[in-house]
Amino acid sequence: MKIRNLLAISIGMICMSNLYSQETKTEATTPAAPVEVIDRLNIPGPLTFNENEFLLALSKQNSPTWVQQQYIMRDDDISNYKELINISYFDKEIDMETAIGQKVEFVEKRRSKDKYSFVNVTESPDGKEIIVDYLTTETPKEGESYAEYNLDRFKNFDVGGKKSFIIFSYSKRIAGDLKYASRSLSKERNKLMESAITTTIPPVTYKPTEVEKKKK
Repeated sequence: MKIRNLLAISIGMICMSNLYSQETKTEATTPAAPVEVIDRLNIPGPLTFNENEFLLALSKQNSPTWVQQQYIMRDDDISNYKELINISYFDKEIDMETAIGQKVEFVEKRRSKDKYSFVNVTESPDGKEIIVDYLTTETPKEGESYAEYNLDRFKNFDVGGKKSFIIFSYSKRIAGDLKYASRSLSKERNKLMESAITTTIPPVTYKPTEVEKKKK
């Protein structure tokens, strides 16, 4: 089964983070009210990855069958994060080969303009999970340039005949000189891959909610 816009899932990690920035009141004496994040996947937290703890910072019902949740470290900022975990849960069957093919194609297309980028595909011994890890660089119009290393772990589930699909993603950014940042992240690849392989994907209890309207 081919799926539309699956490529936007990982790219959306960046866009969703930018959209999450909250408006604050102009009066300095009035503290901003805390915003409660709905845990639509009922995942016990905090999450642990590479010996660091990640707290739920965003949860969004993108479609009737797709929920996206993002986690950051306690002192990080989701609008300009250094490390982030993204969990995309699909309450339906997804063709894994199609999903992986789209991701690899996305990175390969960048390579003509992004000389530091690379992409690898690693399959688990039982063939039930696949990890796509890749590095890209960005030079935004505003702010520092940065290199970003990503791990996307794809897994199908079949519980009592009910099929679902999860993409467990980890992202790390280093800002500054792109050559130095890319080399630094490349040196961490083996350690981060080991963490991705040994980390248990958290159990999910899906609680459907109304699809959120896109911000204008």
